[in-house]
Amino acid sequence: MPHSQWMRYFSPTVQHRRLGLVCLGVGLQSGELPTVGPRRLDHHVAVVVTRGRGWFSHGGRPPQAVSAPVLLWLVPGVEHHYAPDPGTGWDECFVDFTGPGVEAYADLGYVTPQCPVVPLRETAEVQHIVDGIVRAARRDSPLLHVEAAAAVHALLVALRYARLEVTRQGEAVMEALARDALLPISVAEHAARLGMPLAELRGAVRRITGEGVKEYLLGIRLDRAKELLVRTDLPVAGVARRVGYEDASYFSRLFSRRVGVAPVRFRDQRQGR
Repeated sequence: MPHSQWMRYFSPTVQHRRLGLVCLGVGLQSGELPTVGPRRLDHHVAVVVTRGRGWFSHGGRPPQAVSAPVLLWLVPGVEHHYAPDPGTGWDECFVDFTGPGVEAYADLGYVTPQCPVVPLRETAEVQHIVDGIVRAARRDSPLLHVEAAAAVHALLVALRYARLEVTRQGEAVMEALARDALLPISVAEHAARLGMPLAELRGAVRRITGEGVKEYLLGIRLDRAKELLVRTDLPVAGVARRVGYEDASYFSRLFSRRVGVAPVRFRDQRQGR
């Protein structure tokens, strides 16, 4: 079976690397592709198999069967070795990337070097983002490195949404949490309202967002508090109550710690006082 390959590699500058992530390369491949490796790289690669099946070996472990749609993480310094099944081949797209932002994405669960084979639900949005990098490269865009860097951020988000574990049930849990986030109730009470054991709720939120339940709820509350501070004349105590805190001093401490300025100062800055 014939195969086709198109790929480009980039050399972003030190200034570009300050964006947090940079794209080092992009490619589209299909058919009975040659075996990759065994080899080691000095950067990350997201390989997304959109059709077909094959095998993948990581860190010297025995090969495991993989079937599309699936994400293969290639991790710096770790040996990898893979190929599609002979006679059938597969379709894939890949993006090479690096930067200090990778560590933060890994901490949040968007990049999973400890789990290099990730089943996906679908790949349409991922392919759309990769196609955008390809178009920028083909037209030799003068903003290529910045466009590609922005696309890597979008790609990691799209891959997170595409993961098989983000089920409809999980989405329903997050929607319910977001709906009830401003209620002055505890995490345990949120779990009870959802009919879930507390540990199950914590695990679900961690898997989907990379955060704990308290951190997730706090983010929603603070976003709403910012809106109220800018768009209304409510006193800080009133804003605190609207977002679930009866103790205005406690709310102010949380706001100051997370936002970097006190609520009153935040309002003054946004309203030009």
